[in-house]
Amino acid sequence: MIFNKDTAEKTAELLLQINAIKLNPKNPFTWASGWNSPIYCDNRLILSFPAIRNFVREEFSKHIEKEFGKPDVIAGVATGAIGIGILVAEELGLPFVYVRPEPKKHGRQNQVEGFLQSGQNVVVVEDLISTGNSSLLAVEALKEAGATIKGMAAIFTYGFEVAEENFNKAKIELKTLSNYETLLHFAVAKNYITEKELTTLQEWRESPSTWKV
Repeated sequence: MIFNKDTAEKTAELLLQINAIKLNPKNPFTWASGWNSPIYCDNRLILSFPAIRNFVREEFSKHIEKEFGKPDVIAGVATGAIGIGILVAEELGLPFVYVRPEPKKHGRQNQVEGFLQSGQNVVVVEDLISTGNSSLLAVEALKEAGATIKGMAAIFTYGFEVAEENFNKAKIELKTLSNYETLLHFAVAKNYITEKELTTLQEWRESPSTWKV
């Protein structure tokens, strides 16, 4: 699922460095879904750090073109991937559109914002994959607008089994800059977490909806 190991390790290092990813097994976070989680990821912080922002832009652009071929359009999933998506589109010299969670209630009632022609090849850029549901809803909106989806590229995935099942069912190829497994390996090696905390983080990933401290 990752583009390659070196990119995954460097991305994990940078996300931890700027606290875009926080690991706190002893005092877990509560997600909007109500899940208790020892990890919190906010990749929007990347935009505030020019060197890291440039790294993500360049790695995305290089790997997207290599993996999927150069598309006609880059699409970002609102709101977290709009900024990153624009950067990637700029690097590749491509048009950019973004996808709302649902159509606007007024005006033209668009869900896909920007100029998109039926039949154009699109790579979707996402910041974070959990279950994949919201990301795949964006894919469906693009398909309804006539797009041909070449694949999806995300910064980070938790690697939940349900996400893999959802993407397989939708027949959408997902590639990421980094993932949970790489993150944990790096975090232990660099003493961000202990071996005991590693076990806790691995247990959470197996059953995130029911996990408790």
